[in-house]
Amino acid sequence: LRGAVKSKLNIIISGGTGSGKTTLLNVLSSFIPDGERIITIEDSAELQLQQNHVVRLETRPPNLEGKGEITQRELVKNCLRMRPDRIILGEIRGAEAIDMLTAMNTGHDGSLTTVHANTPRDTLSRLETLTLMAGFDLPVRAIREQMASAIDLVVQIARLRDGSRRITHITEVQGMEGDVI
Repeated sequence: LRGAVKSKLNIIISGGTGSGKTTLLNVLSSFIPDGERIITIEDSAELQLQQNHVVRLETRPPNLEGKGEITQRELVKNCLRMRPDRIILGEIRGAEAIDMLTAMNTGHDGSLTTVHANTPRDTLSRLETLTLMAGFDLPVRAIREQMASAIDLVVQIARLRDGSRRITHITEVQGMEGDVI
């Protein structure tokens, strides 16, 4: 995994609630070389990056009048103007999935993110569903092609019955075969 991060592979960490996704994301982000410009996007600041060139972006809920909200989707779009070497999105939860996949496909190699899913295959299905939530009328095949070219590895983590947290799968995404990633 250290080699995958240093080689600038796009990695998605998936797992259930409490499985250790953010902890693993912190560990993997520590392998990013110090000279790279990193932009993190989170709902609440949980990542602890030690590199010199880190810009931390955080979402903001709306005020009492319902104004002033800043979403992850807006932050992903705006961070592209900040010339990042790498983008780290704390967790994909909604329509920002399409923007993150687009960023991964347009020269922002080495990006890292997490998503809630129980298996690597479920991760791809969940990303497809979240992308469809963006409201674009994209054919499913186009979304899958975008995912297949954007994602290099899916690292599955699970909390086992004894309470320990373990990486259970490291899955390489190699492309499309017919309509299947």
